[in-house]
Parts: sequence; structure tokens; C-alpha cells
Amino acid sequence: MNDDYLVFLIVGGVVAFILALGLLGWWQERKRREAFRAIAEHLGLQFSHHRDAALMQRLGFLNRLARGSNRYAYNVLQGVYQGNPVLCFDYHYETYSRGSKGQRQTHHHYGSVYMVKHPANFPEVEIYPRNFIHRIGQVLGFQDIQFESVEFSKAFVVKARDRRFAYDVCHPRMMEFLLQYRDFNLEIEAHCIAICYDRRQSPDEVQPHLDALIGIRELMPDYLYVE
Repeated sequence: MNDDYLVFLIVGGVVAFILALGLLGWWQERKRREAFRAIAEHLGLQFSHHRDAALMQRLGFLNRLARGSNRYAYNVLQGVYQGNPVLCFDYHYETYSRGSKGQRQTHHHYGSVYMVKHPANFPEVEIYPRNFIHRIGQVLGFQDIQFESVEFSKAFVVKARDRRFAYDVCHPRMMEFLLQYRDFNLEIEAHCIAICYDRRQSPDEVQPHLDALIGIRELMPDYLYVE
């Protein structure tokens, strides 16, 4: 076997491998899209798989949807679920860094969002899992909002400019409910209550996440909706 033929085989193998990976990725995305379409039909929701940058721009007041650049939503489901207007979708954004030789590297980030809309105009509240860095911050004196439930305060970070509103939201029944869901990031602002994930969720998780979201909506005190 001469060297030219060996190089041809190696290059051909690499090209075939790249094409196979691309085909596998395309097939997986198509399978995911069709699963979302079936879920949407089952729940009576509308579905669109097209990229929607305008939607991400409209929802940019939510912190987790305002990160990076080239932001867009896709696999969008929307409609009415259990009497509530809902919206859920996958999302993408990009960040950049410099490599060891100074070249710009692009990093792609993906996640999922589940949202219920309501008629009120709420101030911003963020509730998300506490990690090791947050615990170090507490030791150093950086305090977020604390609650009577020690378990809840250990499990979650709560940030809000309007502390009174945060206490109204995080009443005992709400804290007990949220302790069942320790992995999502909850954002409440304006007319939205949103559960955000920094990784894409499977289509099978759409209904359970919407059920959790409706549970949060129903636990919001009625007096918060009275002007």
C-alpha cells in the first residue's frame, strides 16, 4: 500500500465520520422536533420549529434570556393549558472567548423555558438553586433574602429589589412546593412566571414542567393581582 493511497483512506474515513455525525445530529433533531409536535397536538397547543429571534428579544427582560448574542427560540409550543396561557421553547445563545493563539472561539449554549402569562405586572424575583459558590458568599457576608424555612433558604437563592414582594411570593405553601423542584431557575417579572433550564429538556418533560408551573401560578396570592 503506497503512501498516497493511505492518505486517501485516512482523509476519506475522516470525511465519512464527519458526515455520519452530521446525519446523526440531523436525525436526532428531527426526532426531537416530531416528538414536540406530538406533545403539542396532545395538549392542544400550537407548535413551530422555526427559529424565532424576535420572541427572545421580547422576553429579554428575563435575565436568563438576555445572555450572550445570536439568541433565538425554536421548538415553540404555545396556547392555553388548564385555562392558562402558556409558552415553552428551546433556546440558543452564543458566547465568545479567546484561544491560546488569540483566535476567537464561539461557544453555543442551549436550554429550555416554560412560561405562564398572567394579567399583573410584577416586579422581578429570581429563585434558583444554591450552590457552593453562594455558600462561600454567605460566609463572606454576602446575604440574599432569607426566610423562616431554613431548608428553603439553604436550597435556594432568592433575589428581588422589592423584598416585600419576594416575601409575598415565598409564603410557607409556596416554599414547600418549590422544595419538590430543586433544579430549576424560577423568574417572575412583568406578566410572566417562567421556569428556565440551562440545558435542553426532553419533550416528555413538557407536561410535567407545565403542571409545576401551573402549581406555582395557583399558589401566587390572589391579593397580588388586585390593583
